[in-house]
Amino acid sequence: MKLRYLLTAASLIFAHLLLQAGNPRPRKQQPTTRPKNIVFILSDDHRYDYMSFLKKIPWLETPQMDRMVADGAYIRNAFVTTALSSPSRASILTGMYSHNHKVVDNSAPLPSGLTFFPEYLQQAGYRTAFFGKWHMGNDTGDPQPGFDHWEGFRGQGEYWNPRINTNGKWIQYGDSAYVTDLLTQHAIEFMKNQPADKPFFIYLSHKGVHAEFSPATRHKGSYADKELVLPASYGVPQYGIPPLPSIDSLTGKAASGKDYYGEHMMPDWVKNQRESWHGVDYSYHGRPWDVQVRNYCETLRSVDESIGAILDYLKAEGLEENTLVIYMGDNGFAWGEHGLIDKRQFYEESVRVPMLVYCPGMLKPGTVIENMIQNVDIAPTMLDYAGLAKPAQMVGYSFIPLLKGEKIPWRNEIFYEYYWEYDFPQTPTMHGVRTDRYKYIRYHGVWDTNEFYDLQDDPAETRNLIALPEHQQIIRQMNKALYDWLESTDGMNIPLKRAERPHLDHRNAGTY
Repeated sequence: MKLRYLLTAASLIFAHLLLQAGNPRPRKQQPTTRPKNIVFILSDDHRYDYMSFLKKIPWLETPQMDRMVADGAYIRNAFVTTALSSPSRASILTGMYSHNHKVVDNSAPLPSGLTFFPEYLQQAGYRTAFFGKWHMGNDTGDPQPGFDHWEGFRGQGEYWNPRINTNGKWIQYGDSAYVTDLLTQHAIEFMKNQPADKPFFIYLSHKGVHAEFSPATRHKGSYADKELVLPASYGVPQYGIPPLPSIDSLTGKAASGKDYYGEHMMPDWVKNQRESWHGVDYSYHGRPWDVQVRNYCETLRSVDESIGAILDYLKAEGLEENTLVIYMGDNGFAWGEHGLIDKRQFYEESVRVPMLVYCPGMLKPGTVIENMIQNVDIAPTMLDYAGLAKPAQMVGYSFIPLLKGEKIPWRNEIFYEYYWEYDFPQTPTMHGVRTDRYKYIRYHGVWDTNEFYDLQDDPAETRNLIALPEHQQIIRQMNKALYDWLESTDGMNIPLKRAERPHLDHRNAGTY
């Protein structure tokens, strides 16, 4: 059955007005004790600092994200454990590290035995719904465990006229239906049709802002003439061999007293990737990277409007006091830093993500959380809000107490892992650890240099201090902490995945 949708700019911003016109079933009068609802909004490849209140891009407009910050909480230091869509999404859903849930790339099938946190919400009486991009494991678009209502597309899906699996039945949309608007409208419709005495959980997973970037018609070209500012590390690493300073033959140090080769020793793989389609010189096989940045920002605007439509609906229906809304990106994205495009690396623009929380009934407006929060903390936090205990396999922690302003013990370091992919060989296997000040990155299986940065003095990560004598003690300590983490979490074996098509093992066997 072909359904027709034609959305205008006004109807997107106030999507609930369209739904009211269709006379959907009204929610019953609110009970005395209202259930705790949860809405989780996930975007794809939205980097942490591309929000207008941060002024990284002076002309970027994200008023609804700004609204969440003003009226809710801003998680300033939010990170993923693996900066890649499928592993990160699996960590969000399971509360586990990539080396535990074994989803280490974007194509291999899901292993058996995983439990997604919405399954626990279902058991507790929640009505659960998924809308959008699953993109995890052997992705067919078919319904996945944990959701009473399912609307998902296969793989990356489409920005325009998407084909969506609705509870097992495929529906082809037309008439210039834009996927961000469509998913938002359907999520609001689901909320409208829930009984007032039962809690609901919405997982709204947008395609935006993943390549191929395609803004809504109302936003297309709005930033075409805007000027971009090159990031501080755009020219790092430098090509060629810079002139050598005078070297003391006894100490091997330059005249400045520093080991000359320390700050200039950048990994060769970074130089090689810059010259690939994931680098600024040959971005996306010849499409100018600066044009892609503008398209990315224009595409982000509809995601921002989606957030506003959800918040407007909750407020209009009197649900905002008892609904937890979390927005985040599945990983960051490099736009010229170190001359790179894409994610996967342990550099800041890749591993950090936007994370905003809205819950007027629980939060003080304008709350800023400085603690390091990770994607593995999402599941425990949502279960905690619902009054459920964290399952034993989850390695993350609920940050509800932090949102409430409570002082609790919290991590002072985060760990990172990424495993080499057959289809994207530019980036090597790597592990890393980051504290509030230092970052250490260790590469595996390549003859290259490791990296160490002082983020306090060098937030753009332009000076690799890995060889400087004065940092060797802290580097040894961080290397030990990294191995302690891997050993204590059963992470000493690199998960290997079949690279053949079709996959004939695990869940969804026999499909591409």
